[in-house]
Amino acid sequence: MSATPAIHFLRQQGVTFTEHEYRYEERGGTAVSSRELGVDEHAVIKTLIMEDERKQPLIVLMHGDREVSTKNLARQAGRKSVAPCAPDVAQKHTGYLVGGTSPFGTRKPMPVFLERTIADLDRIYINGGRRGFLISLTPADLIRALSPALVDAAMSQ
Repeated sequence: MSATPAIHFLRQQGVTFTEHEYRYEERGGTAVSSRELGVDEHAVIKTLIMEDERKQPLIVLMHGDREVSTKNLARQAGRKSVAPCAPDVAQKHTGYLVGGTSPFGTRKPMPVFLERTIADLDRIYINGGRRGFLISLTPADLIRALSPALVDAAMSQ
């Protein structure tokens, strides 16, 4: 398969990563990818495209087994409100299909917010830019590549 914009971006940044393909299931989310790859769902990171009250997009990176408190995120991000984007709007901002959204190599630059505890993991698994395709890397490499703001916005599912 051809390299995605995410893979091109990571190679340009000199980031070391490994590629992991799995059988994608519609609406399966991180539960399916963690099961298929045999890794803890807590280490599988969701890439969520949200927007603030002015319809400005932002990327939120969250543990697969947690949900985002949009209220806490908005407060920490200095926004009045934050809500998920509609799938077609998210695709327009990122250039990726929902279910294959990567925070790397997006169509337009957006601020990135990373759940603080992700930085404590040894290795993370995150979408590589298409459905059924994750890459693994260290949180330090992700932080170096994206310069995210660290937030405490996780809620248990």
